Parts: sequence; structure tokens; C-alpha cells
Amino acid sequence: MATLRSVAVFCASSSGDRERYAEVARECGATLARRGIELVYGGGAVGLMGVLADACLAEGGRVVGVIPEGLFAREVGHRGVTELHEVGSMHQRKQLMYELADGFLGLPGGLGTLEEVAEVTTWAQLGLHAKPVALVDVDGFWQGLVTQLDHMVDAGFLQPANRLLIERCDGVADALEHLATAEPVQAERWISPDER
Repeated sequence: MATLRSVAVFCASSSGDRERYAEVARECGATLARRGIELVYGGGAVGLMGVLADACLAEGGRVVGVIPEGLFAREVGHRGVTELHEVGSMHQRKQLMYELADGFLGLPGGLGTLEEVAEVTTWAQLGLHAKPVALVDVDGFWQGLVTQLDHMVDAGFLQPANRLLIERCDGVADALEHLATAEPVQAERWISPDER
């Protein structure tokens, strides 16, 4: 198990409809800073992204933002972070975030957050990395996704071992504990019914 030096956090550039989402983003940023873990995130200064980064910076943490040039104005790129990388595309954004992080956390968010969590888990399934992935389940936010993943196993589209590549956690502390202690899960190659 590698040392957890940096964590990529996927979350929304909006605030959502509950103050609890911002509270957990604030807790996440502050906790990473207090533990000396570098935050890697999408580079925005607004929504949960801004709350997360500001909380980490307020506690003296190191924050690395990665934002596509086209989104810099729309997501209001955070000019106060330790490092801000402007890249040419969403794909380059995700690629750099994945390279910089030792593990991945998903906070509440929309389609972009869902896509980032799904892609990094898919890359683990394909054996492209062995870094852990955890969801911070704020007030049951991720329950629908967890139910869908379990349904994919039941329906024969997701190997049970690959279902273990993503872990739902009750809070920030639990999620960071999972990332720090997770043993790499060996992804199973998908065997289609035709090959059996």
C-alpha cells in the first residue's frame, strides 16, 4: 500500500440545494490540509469546488487545480490555489488529475462529477491504475448509484470483484481511511457469456 500524499476530489461547480453539501466539502478540504494530503481538484472557485479549495487553503494545505482553458471563465478559475494548471481539454484535465493523485474521492455533483468517478473506476477495471476510489455519501446522495452498480452485478454486466473498485463511505474520515488502507483490488477481465 502506497502512502496517501495526494487525493483528487471530484465535486460540483454549483452548491446544490442543501447546506450540508457545502459543509462536507469544507470538512473535506480542511481534513486534507490537517493531514498533510495535497488536494487535486477541478480548479474552480465557485460551488463545492470553491468551498473545498478555500477550506484546504485556510488550513494551510496545498491545493492543485486543473481546469480547461474554455472553462476558466465559466467555472471562475481559482487564482488563489498553490498551483493552477490550464489544459486544453476535459480529457487532459482528467488525465492530469489522475496522474497527480494517489486516490480519488467523489463528493456530491452532477453529470461531470458522475462521469469523472465512473471514468477513474473504469480505468481501474481496465487495469490502467490500482488507485482506490471512494464516494462520500452525504445524506444518501450516492445511494442511487450504489443501487445501480449492484443491479449491474445482478444483471451480469459487472463482475463482483470489479464492483469492489468503488467504495461508498459514510463521511470524509471514513473515505480517507479507506483510501489510506485499501489494498489494490485486482480487476477481473470481463468474460462474455459467449466466451464461457
